[in-house]
Amino acid sequence: MAHIDLFFSTISPYAYLAGNRAEKVAEKHGATITYKPLDVLALFARTGGTPPKDRHFSRIDYRAQELVRQAKKADMPFNLKPAHWPTNQAPSSYAVIAAQNAGGGDLSGLCHALLRACWAEEKNIAEDDVIRACLKGAGFDPALADSGMLTGAETYAANLEEAVERGVFGSPFYITDGDQRFWGQDRIDDLDAHLAGDL
Repeated sequence: MAHIDLFFSTISPYAYLAGNRAEKVAEKHGATITYKPLDVLALFARTGGTPPKDRHFSRIDYRAQELVRQAKKADMPFNLKPAHWPTNQAPSSYAVIAAQNAGGGDLSGLCHALLRACWAEEKNIAEDDVIRACLKGAGFDPALADSGMLTGAETYAANLEEAVERGVFGSPFYITDGDQRFWGQDRIDDLDAHLAGDL
């Protein structure tokens, strides 16, 4: 069975705009996904990237145009300047890690609920009540927000180290069994083609 490691940040606009397209591709090809939330700002620092606020104005302007275009293409609600961004990524990431370890709910739904809360619903995904609501909505025990903090912190840090070692430099980033790497929500069609044996 094919497998995909999905490295992403819970505050990444591009991870939000990916929607559930990668999950549909995985289902189509009978592939599994392991979600690996990480600190994308730390990833930038480790891999030669620059935080959005520190980029040249031409890059900032282009990013603003491109995000709006991509949201329209995906027909997804999107706020270019959400009230709570950037925010602390760790609590929501720990919740994803705890939910993945616990099983029994819709992990994809949880990830997308957190991303949607940030980029479309003006919610602060560092807050416990927001995280608990997302967990509950995805069929998980809201108490997972309080459990496994040590494991969550260790896995969160390990995900960053693994990402750096495996050539990840942005979010979302998909890596297949054969170490084929696909960066960005605009490469999901290529991921599909690769899993089909066409690319």
